[in-house]
Amino acid sequence: MAYAPGMGICADCLKWLTEIQKSLQARFPQFANQDVKILPTPIRVNAPDMFRGRGVTIAFLDSGYYSHPDLTTPKPRILKYANLVGRSLPAQLFRPDVSSWHGMMTSVVAAGNGFLSGGLYRGIASEANLVLVKVGNAARILHQDIARGLRWVIRQRERYNIRVVNISCGGDYEASYLNDPICQAAEAAAKAGLVVVAAAGNAGNRENHPVLPPASAPSVITVGGLDDKNTLEFYDDEMYRSSYGPTIDGLQKPDVIAPSIWVAAPILPGTPTAEQAALLSDLSVAKDADLGEMIRLHPGIDPDLDRAAILDPYLIRQLIQSKLHDNKVISGYYKHVDGTSFAAPIVSSIVAQMLEANPNLTPSEVKLALVKTAVRIPNTDPSMQGWGVINPMGAVQAVVDGKQARDAKSA
Repeated sequence: MAYAPGMGICADCLKWLTEIQKSLQARFPQFANQDVKILPTPIRVNAPDMFRGRGVTIAFLDSGYYSHPDLTTPKPRILKYANLVGRSLPAQLFRPDVSSWHGMMTSVVAAGNGFLSGGLYRGIASEANLVLVKVGNAARILHQDIARGLRWVIRQRERYNIRVVNISCGGDYEASYLNDPICQAAEAAAKAGLVVVAAAGNAGNRENHPVLPPASAPSVITVGGLDDKNTLEFYDDEMYRSSYGPTIDGLQKPDVIAPSIWVAAPILPGTPTAEQAALLSDLSVAKDADLGEMIRLHPGIDPDLDRAAILDPYLIRQLIQSKLHDNKVISGYYKHVDGTSFAAPIVSSIVAQMLEANPNLTPSEVKLALVKTAVRIPNTDPSMQGWGVINPMGAVQAVVDGKQARDAKSA
């Protein structure tokens, strides 16, 4: 019998969900024990495990980056760092800075191997290579610098085997793709064989919800947001507050949607946030009798905890759980984040899977496979969700079938 909204979950799906949960708990005991169980991205979107972006390089355009262990251990996969708005010094990758946060998170969401979580919170393209292009800072990313970044990637694509460009930032204003420099650069990138993936933006709950360049360009795969409620069930999925079209040129955007909330992402090492998360994580599993002493041994990390050290253990635990929840802490190394900035790298990582499975794909073939296999959320305006929720298993299978058919025809 076909599924319809309101029917609840079928017996086969319930069995599959139960097996997934048991597998997670068996492989990762910390997943079973933690109070906030954030699902790993490959599992939540049912991405095929056999493809992990091998041989594919993803370029990221963002405000800044950090050489995170999930990208460098046991094998370094950052092929190039380029700072287009200042001096390009490799040491910048090893210095925690407020501008490092966003690009570090987007790149790890796509291609991190989960090293600091024992493999639990890996990205879908966990064996892809990366090129990191800094086009701004935490305060501002200029319209023209995004265009510069795209042009730089086009020039360097063959040198680093760049096949995918992830852009989790947007321009300053709406513009026609016919003359806007970012859109023109994005279209040139697609013509050069690059798959360009861009975040739609997060203005969906406003009266004016424009999709800005480069997400407004025709050839770009524009990614809106899905709220899957951090569950494996599909009947309760809803839209995230992502921007949507039509654009100035009358194009309907986004093209597809992907999880934009409850997404596991790394905490920037060497920051006060990382110190606090580590302490909270350790306290959450400590014995009642040790809580006060543990807090006293780490003064100054969290003033609220310092003041609570003399309280009864149950009151300290209430404070710990409240802070874990409010700061979205998963563990000492990860938190959960939201925004279409993180939906875009999920799609970029799926594209890397597709290109590993079929390296001869053109950007238009990649986009066609993604939209044809996407699944729309019932009772939701198509103008907000495009072709629907990304379907990694279906998209990868489609390009594998296409490759086999092409090979058979040429044999």
